[in-house]
Amino acid sequence: MKKISKILILMLVVAGAVFLAGCTSQDGDGTEEAADVSTLNMGYQPSTHQLSYMTAREKGWWEEDLASYGVEKVKEYEFPTGAPEMQAMLAGDLDVAYVGAAPFVSALSNGLDAKVVAGVNSQGSDLVLRPEHPYEGPEDLKGLSIATFPPGTIQDTILRDWLKDNGIDPDNDVDIKPMGPGDAISAISAGQIDAVFLPHPAPTLIEQEGNGRSVVSSGEMLPNHACCVLVVSGDLIRNHPDMVAEIVKTHIKATDYNLEHQDEAAQIFADKQGWDVDVVNASLEEWDGQWIADPAIIADSTVDYAQVQYELGYVDEEFTREDIFDMSFYELAINK
Repeated sequence: MKKISKILILMLVVAGAVFLAGCTSQDGDGTEEAADVSTLNMGYQPSTHQLSYMTAREKGWWEEDLASYGVEKVKEYEFPTGAPEMQAMLAGDLDVAYVGAAPFVSALSNGLDAKVVAGVNSQGSDLVLRPEHPYEGPEDLKGLSIATFPPGTIQDTILRDWLKDNGIDPDNDVDIKPMGPGDAISAISAGQIDAVFLPHPAPTLIEQEGNGRSVVSSGEMLPNHACCVLVVSGDLIRNHPDMVAEIVKTHIKATDYNLEHQDEAAQIFADKQGWDVDVVNASLEEWDGQWIADPAIIADSTVDYAQVQYELGYVDEEFTREDIFDMSFYELAINK
């Protein structure tokens, strides 16, 4: 029996060694070597907040700039909000994500191995109220239904915190309905809800169609707040740091291009998402958002989100700047 047990243990050890050898390659001196990345999976959402992703895609910069790192194809995945996008990243289906800072923090709480490596935008959402409802202040929202992105997202976090700051119970004084942008636009247009809190360009479309008016911008609710960020998986950060720096560099290039060519950026968005370019242009003139790349600009605000989410019970731990960010890649990118 002892001899049989020893044989079984030896077989398990050998099998484990073979499995591990299949997961990593080794060079001549026996050290581990990271597997090549030929396909990069990137996620984003259909708002002008994340136009830097779309511009880099339209220009072919993702494949062009990452080709020297072995990337042959960049596959894109569009998500209505940050919650399902972060679920996909938790499942290992995304390497890179343009996403709101708040859903990223929620994903961290659920064990996501990733970091914010760049900023994407700040502010840029509006509370839009149906035309028949008067508005002089937050008190006028009592008893109304408000559609916004699901719990744990930027919009949900900001809206709930702002309501609480103004003496309104977000769970009892109003009816907050979680919806993606398309469903929320349809619902307010049909009069099924009283208000929406959405990122641009949705507020401008609702206004231009006569189905509502913007009464509060997100920058009024929380001045200079972070919105979207660029997130990269821990695997890429550890095993392909040069590629991550190039991803950030391409993001910076696209951000700068949009800032310098706003009309073209609006056309890129309109063509990709099927919007009227005049609506997109009007939105970019009206919104209080700003395209950014430097993560330091929104670092404090993102940590504040993490604290608010902790207080709301969305996450069960308090995160620090170091838990959320790796700013070294932005510094590498601007010096490349």
